[in-house]
Amino acid sequence: MDFYKLIALYYYICECYNNELRWHCERFSNNNSPDFTDEELLTIYIFSMTEEEKYKVKSIHGFAKKHLHDWFPSLPSYSTFNDRLNRLACVFPPLIICLLRDVNARGVRFDISLLDSMPIITCSGKRRGKVAAQITDKGYCSTKKLHYYGAKLHGIAFHRKGKLPLPEYFCLTKSSEHDLNAVREILPRLKGRAVIGDKAYSKKDFNEILEKEHGVCIYTPVKLVKGETIQTRQFKYAADKLFSTAVSRLRQPIESLFNWLIEKTDIQRASKVRSTKGLIVHVFGRLAAAISLWVF
Repeated sequence: MDFYKLIALYYYICECYNNELRWHCERFSNNNSPDFTDEELLTIYIFSMTEEEKYKVKSIHGFAKKHLHDWFPSLPSYSTFNDRLNRLACVFPPLIICLLRDVNARGVRFDISLLDSMPIITCSGKRRGKVAAQITDKGYCSTKKLHYYGAKLHGIAFHRKGKLPLPEYFCLTKSSEHDLNAVREILPRLKGRAVIGDKAYSKKDFNEILEKEHGVCIYTPVKLVKGETIQTRQFKYAADKLFSTAVSRLRQPIESLFNWLIEKTDIQRASKVRSTKGLIVHVFGRLAAAISLWVF
């Protein structure tokens, strides 16, 4: 066990908490200074997930109770630990921003952004999901050919040659939300960039407006035009195939980023989540844990 990393992580989280995070979870009750601090809780959560591969909250608490009790003597019971963690759901998104500021940006192409999304599955599509109804519903993942109930995580990242892309935006929507609708308000902010995505982001009218008014050029694999004759398709086949292959190669790293997140944090499986705040902690807490691997 790397106790030097534990200490470094704790001091880093304390600095982030004092500078910014505390304003997102400020308490106005008499119990505004508990013995077991928010900084200690965040440290245990991220350290246990990244160093010991503990992905369930119960496993994280059990590990801390068994191996980290000397470091955190005020560790509460599991139920209190879980409740406190859910109360910090709004802290994880700004924590991700803090972590991304400290990631080494060497080799980043700030003029190229990659787009993609992945499912966050709370239960099988054969069942009727009842968890976090505000941000989940039934959807379909064409890549996995899977009907599921849950949410969808959308990501926009800067291209880095030879490395995983550097995330810029993450957002969570219902699984039935179309990929383009989820990032429609974000895309105009990416002024002067080339944006690489899959066919879901191909909408001619919208893409032309983006390029004309905001200087954002969206490149996607060629999508078949409805009503186009077979002769016309065959005439353009070779050029369209080469263009689609080039775009797919450029956007492949963001698929690798999502696969890496799944491998390091098991973010895609959310079957143990039982509340909206729990789902937010599950998604953004694991994103924070994964990005901390780049910082430390």
